[in-house]
Amino acid sequence: MRLEGRISVKAAMLAGNRTVSRIYVRDDLNDRDTSFIIHRAEERGIPVTRMSAEQIDEMAQGKTHGGILADTGERTFQDLSACLENDCPFVVMLEGVEDPFNLGYVIRSLYSAGCTGLILRNRDWSWSENTIVRSSAGAYEYMNVVLSDDMAETVRTLKQHGLYVYAAMRRDAVSYFEADFSRPVLLCIGGEMRGLSSAVLKECDQNIYIPYANDFRAALNAAGASAALGFEVMRQRTSRR
Repeated sequence: MRLEGRISVKAAMLAGNRTVSRIYVRDDLNDRDTSFIIHRAEERGIPVTRMSAEQIDEMAQGKTHGGILADTGERTFQDLSACLENDCPFVVMLEGVEDPFNLGYVIRSLYSAGCTGLILRNRDWSWSENTIVRSSAGAYEYMNVVLSDDMAETVRTLKQHGLYVYAAMRRDAVSYFEADFSRPVLLCIGGEMRGLSSAVLKECDQNIYIPYANDFRAALNAAGASAALGFEVMRQRTSRR
């Protein structure tokens, strides 16, 4: 596949979760960020080809590539064990989010908040990866991402490893301010249309909700909920330390 934009190209090259076979750079780019990408590519033996703006535009699908593209292989995904290497794992299971922009925004927030791993349903994400990488500002390349064939079974496995499981679900829930995120946790978050599956909800230990400042009934989308929950996890863990 071909990644577009310096943030995406840099993340793919530095994260090491996919091969980068060649980088294309517009021939008039000589700024510090471009020089960094070229030098790191040379260190890794990745060929760099200088091209005209017209040639770059012809190769790119979008128009906001900034003059830098990369040919890459498929992303490699992680096993659950990679998410548990932290002393206090913070893992998120995401169901029902199909839009690649929203998925990228979710990953960007969660990675910034210290999430140690993201679990997605096993499917072919390659068709949308260019969008996911860009909307996540490269975080998709750095995040431990696990693809699961059986989400409920994956929840049970994580519980066996000592993770307490919270579901973002208002029914029979407590405020997320009352939740204890200082321990190893798995947060299960669903998309705003379908939400979490009944099989996953059955395995969760406690439902939590995000309180609003007014009588607003509509649920936050997955990106908003992930940001609120993720940074509450970070806040609790930072203040406890």
